[in-house]
Amino acid sequence: QVQLVESGGGLMQPGGSLRLSCEASGGTFPAYAIGWFRQAPGKEREGVSCVSGNARSIYYADSVKGRFTISRDNAKNTVYLQVNSLKLEDTAVYYCALDTLGSSFCSLKGARYEYWGQGTQVTVSS
Repeated sequence: QVQLVESGGGLMQPGGSLRLSCEASGGTFPAYAIGWFRQAPGKEREGVSCVSGNARSIYYADSVKGRFTISRDNAKNTVYLQVNSLKLEDTAVYYCALDTLGSSFCSLKGARYEYWGQGTQVTVSS
């Protein structure tokens, strides 16, 4: 059974930075794609970024391009999301998710992902 645990969220000021982590347990981590999603109150879930198992496929939502960077450390079963130049509209619960069929491909569509973490809150406020 695969489990995902996110960490690194918090209260930040606009323009600040933080690094979110998603640690997986169970399964064969290097074979899986990991996606980051977020959901703000009253809004639909949004795919933010994803990385394939081999890290050759990486995508970002237009809203975060140039500010967010995804990376993975397969030795640590962990994917990171570096979040820079935070904006008020980045406030949301951030979830990571795992796609067991994503060894060489990833998607920002949540329906592809079988396992989800519990989420970590990111609040951007002045």
